[in-house]
Amino acid sequence: MVSDAGRSNLERVLVSLCAVVMLLAPLHADAAGNAATGAALFNRCALCHSATKGGGNKIGPNLFGVVRRKAGTYPGFSYSAAMKKSGIVWTPAKLDAYLAAPQEIVPGNSMPFAGIANAPQRADVVAYLVTLK
Repeated sequence: MVSDAGRSNLERVLVSLCAVVMLLAPLHADAAGNAATGAALFNRCALCHSATKGGGNKIGPNLFGVVRRKAGTYPGFSYSAAMKKSGIVWTPAKLDAYLAAPQEIVPGNSMPFAGIANAPQRADVVAYLVTLK
């Protein structure tokens, strides 16, 4: 049995936790990104990457189904040794990190791209990539 003082403390803790969750909820929603916006942003990526099911590679590998794929494994693409050895499985979080700073995440990879500094734009591109399945 909880005393009145203990109940009062518990209620304060629960109210505080609810307030924190409510404050963080919008941050989570923004972090998820907008796939439609990401599709438009992906047009810049499409110079080097295709994103069609069963599509071929360009200068970079086809990115259809990239989420949950092991890095360096799309058939027919000649990956750098660094990418093949990275051991990465492309999760949304790993894609976000890679798109922010490709050479930091996979040093020695051959993608000549500095990255996307804008976090909301990265989230949008990742949200689009998640839809490619």
